[in-house]
Amino acid sequence: MHVPDGFIDAPTSAVTGVIAAGALAVSLRGARRELDEKTAPLAGLVAAFIFAVQMLNFPVAAGTSGHLLGGALAAILVGPYTGVLCVSVVLLMQGVLFADGGLTALGVNITDMALVTTVVSYAVFRGLLAVLPRGRRSVTAASFVAALVSVPAAACAFTLIYAVGGTTDVSIGKVATAMIGVHVLIGIGEAVITALTVGAVIAVRPDLVHGARGLRQRLRLRVDGELVDAPAVPVSPAAAPTSRRKVWVTGLVASLVLAGFVSFYASASPDGLEKVAHDKGIDTRAKEHASAGSPLADYGVKDVSDARLSGGLAGVIGVGVTVVAGSAVFWAVRRRRGTDVSPVSHGL
Repeated sequence: MHVPDGFIDAPTSAVTGVIAAGALAVSLRGARRELDEKTAPLAGLVAAFIFAVQMLNFPVAAGTSGHLLGGALAAILVGPYTGVLCVSVVLLMQGVLFADGGLTALGVNITDMALVTTVVSYAVFRGLLAVLPRGRRSVTAASFVAALVSVPAAACAFTLIYAVGGTTDVSIGKVATAMIGVHVLIGIGEAVITALTVGAVIAVRPDLVHGARGLRQRLRLRVDGELVDAPAVPVSPAAAPTSRRKVWVTGLVASLVLAGFVSFYASASPDGLEKVAHDKGIDTRAKEHASAGSPLADYGVKDVSDARLSGGLAGVIGVGVTVVAGSAVFWAVRRRRGTDVSPVSHGL
């Protein structure tokens, strides 16, 4: 759903740029409360993982593919404010280095793919947790539904933006029907990826999942006919950092493998927005990307003739750059957090 330059007119792009800037400012402040010594390293990894999985287009219908948006996954793993920043870092890297998503449309893409998906998915997620039984399965189930809803929500947001500032004369009803229809199917893939990833992290380190905080119930014992809280079991100080390092290394290796090798087998069909734009004539005013001459444009390395090697190298470079950029941002945010601010269990 990366919107290229030329789909949306300049005034509307400017307004969405202001909205995106405001959302990032609020998210930077909110992320100070969400990030701690556990989640700050994880946030950079989440951004890199989203970058890697977005390279894996999966078929959803005849001649159409989809890929992860990542807002739900990021919000549930590291918090909604940090989630907005994670997806925004990915979009910035993709736009500047890989010519994916227009630079003048960066505000549109951040508003649509980072802000809308994160806010909608996290609201649905928290709402479901409020009525579901407390437990890890409920977190995974809520993750599935939240991710599923977030994708057509982003399609609706794009349709509204296009209704205000679209550069071609195409019926909004036709755009809405086509966008929402195909992105409901893409949402199923988003839901599966999100639920599997959240479930995998919960199985290893549930304390690292922002959305699972507060679900742990204290063991209660009956003493002299009354229920009392059992003493907390002490955790070895050396055990947690080692486990966190294993989670981080495993996640990084998985991201590198997905972007560097598995991406070669991704669907070559146009994604949902590209397909709708071509079929409905929205792309007639599309402009060449300002970074079209980038050495990594279109997820390939310039002057490397072998397609498998070129795409793999681009993917590995992208994961590396994203994890470094993301980690730098989140460590900087973490350092600015005051000593009197405690982590929040949820935001928004």
